[in-house]
Formats: sequence, structure tokens, C-alpha cells
Amino acid sequence: MSWTETDGALHRDFEFDDFRAAFAFMTRVAFIAEDLDHHPNWSNVYNTVSIALTSHDAGNTVTDRDRTMSEAIDALVD
Repeated sequence: MSWTETDGALHRDFEFDDFRAAFAFMTRVAFIAEDLDHHPNWSNVYNTVSIALTSHDAGNTVTDRDRTMSEAIDALVD
């Protein structure tokens, strides 16, 4: 599955074997977010992590920062 652009954000859901794997993924994404100083809107329910990336300082639109972050996240799982 790939990212979709809707409502001024990039969206993607990630599914894992269990909660532990989902949470480990979120931890790795948190380090990327800190490195890029660009933090996602996300949620976690058991083995699924839903992420939305948008640039709040650009009027809640998708920018190159969001695309860079999405590529870094994809590199963790793809």
C-alpha cells in the first residue's frame, strides 16, 4: 500500500503482526520525526498504525517535508 493525498495530508495505514511490532515501528518513526523536526499525526490500535503527514506551518498542506518524511517511513517497512 502507498501513501494517499487527501484533505491536505499524506495518509497511510501500516499493519503489523501484533501490538509490540506496531509500537516498535512507532518508536523508529519517532526518531525520524525528531531528526527531521517534522512530527506526524498518528494513531495506533493493536497492530495498526495510521499516519497523516501535513505541514501545519504551510497552511495544512502537503510539502516536500511531508514527502521526505513519508519516504523515510517507507524505508522502515518496504
